[in-house]
Amino acid sequence: RPRRPLVVFTPKAMLRLRGATSEVSEFTSGRFEPVIDDATVTDATSVRRVLLHSGKIHYDLKAEIDKRESKGIALVRLEQFAPLPELQLREVLSRYPNAEVVWVQDEPENQGAWPFLALESQKRGMPSLRVVCRPASASTAAGSTKRSAAEHAEVMDAALA
Repeated sequence: RPRRPLVVFTPKAMLRLRGATSEVSEFTSGRFEPVIDDATVTDATSVRRVLLHSGKIHYDLKAEIDKRESKGIALVRLEQFAPLPELQLREVLSRYPNAEVVWVQDEPENQGAWPFLALESQKRGMPSLRVVCRPASASTAAGSTKRSAAEHAEVMDAALA
């Protein structure tokens, strides 16, 4: 029996992003991919950093890479967490032998997918991951728009540095 992806309702911001659209053919003849490799990478051996991530932050990272004209960075999206698609993830990451693998998330360090991925990757003997995210917090929100924007900018800088 084929697996079916879970549909998650998210904020409207994703509905307005042009890059977050799909062609009709992707729904009718495509299939769910648990790990999506960076299709823009032409020379995988020149990639120095793989930014592994999920969700809306993909579009923020892509925009920053384009704005800064950053080279040597691959954006790899993890679309499924449980069960962790270990084989597909290993296959994609093996394309980048010279790259550091970094998990990037907009959530605080003690929230979001990071705690799960850190534990799962260690249990499975996968390549070690470094995390770039907001500092650990008891709250899901920064408490102010200015502070949130500053933390987001720090995440972008650390991911692309």
